[in-house]
Amino acid sequence: MALLILTDLDGSLLDHEDYSWHDARPALERIRQASVPLVFVTSKTRSEVETLQRQLAIEEPFVVENGGGVFFPPRYDELELPAAEVLDRYRLIRLGDSYTRVRAFVEEARPRFDVLGFGDLSAEEIAELADLSLKDAELARQRDFAEPFLLDPVERIDELTALARREGLEVTRGGRFFHLMGRGQDKGRAVEIVVGVFERNSVERPVTLGLGDSPNDLPMLERVDIPIVIPRLGGGQLEMEREDVRMARFPGSKGWNEAVLGVLAEEGMGPE
Repeated sequence: MALLILTDLDGSLLDHEDYSWHDARPALERIRQASVPLVFVTSKTRSEVETLQRQLAIEEPFVVENGGGVFFPPRYDELELPAAEVLDRYRLIRLGDSYTRVRAFVEEARPRFDVLGFGDLSAEEIAELADLSLKDAELARQRDFAEPFLLDPVERIDELTALARREGLEVTRGGRFFHLMGRGQDKGRAVEIVVGVFERNSVERPVTLGLGDSPNDLPMLERVDIPIVIPRLGGGQLEMEREDVRMARFPGSKGWNEAVLGVLAEEGMGPE
């Protein structure tokens, strides 16, 4: 049976501390050999995903900024897509509000809340806060849909979330930052679209595997056949109500690697 893998990046495929994917190399190689689509579903920007895809030598659809948009690269040009627009070399299914509107809310909220978004920070400041290189921090600032932010004190997040909802926006929490975005977007809705495209354009329905570690991954994990939670570095893990949820044994790329290899073996895609 066909398999489709949908994965979070930070804290899942990528290690939390240094964003390394090297412990996942065995699984990534097996995915490549078995021609399994690997779809990134991330809070990262398009520029960040493009850089990672080049490193891994893959060209697959991807979801950015917590479901803000679903990008299909040229090798998928023959697929039938719902309401897609052309953006550079991609066909894009847009789900999120514009970054301009999201940033406007941050500015409006500032008199009441001590909120600090990426749009308020230099690349140097983002690099320090997110443990990124300066080059990667520049890519993280190239935003289209959502705003990562910090709040002080963090206990006021429910109050800020309520205000955002009154303005038609939503707040979710990732591994390092909160994320402000349009109400119509989340990873779950984006995953439904991706899976639907593969179903309509495939001979058989794919089995869907999802991997994530943070609250913003829950909408994705709730919509896949095989949900796998990656534990957090330092202990603790995301809680899900599904009885069939699987827990990886290790955080980051090591846990991701072992979990994916296990599913590939179950689906008859293990090494010869």
